[in-house]
Amino acid sequence: QVQLVESGGGLVQAGGSLRLSCVASGDTLQINTMGWFRQAPGKEREFVAFITWSGSITRYAESVKGRFTLSRDNAKNAMYLQMDSLKPEDTAVYYCARLTSWSKSTRDVGSWGQGTQVTVSS
Repeated sequence: QVQLVESGGGLVQAGGSLRLSCVASGDTLQINTMGWFRQAPGKEREFVAFITWSGSITRYAESVKGRFTLSRDNAKNAMYLQMDSLKPEDTAVYYCARLTSWSKSTRDVGSWGQGTQVTVSS
């Protein structure tokens, strides 16, 4: 089992920045790919970005490309999402995820974090 704990959410004005962190514990040898999803009120959970744990391959949703940057620190079993130029439509609960493949689907998530709220005011 892999446990994931997110931190770094909060309230920010449009155009501002936030950095989310996710730390993994437990059977971290299982980790192949890690990512972020988000869920706004009344909407389905959607893919934001993922990064491979060994090859540093990253993929981003079109809606965040150029504004969000994903990185990882294998030694700390940590992943970071730097979010710049935030928009009100980025408001959502952000979930850290351990993916079982290079996938953007929630069906391929093996472990979820508890979520952290990001609110962007206009």
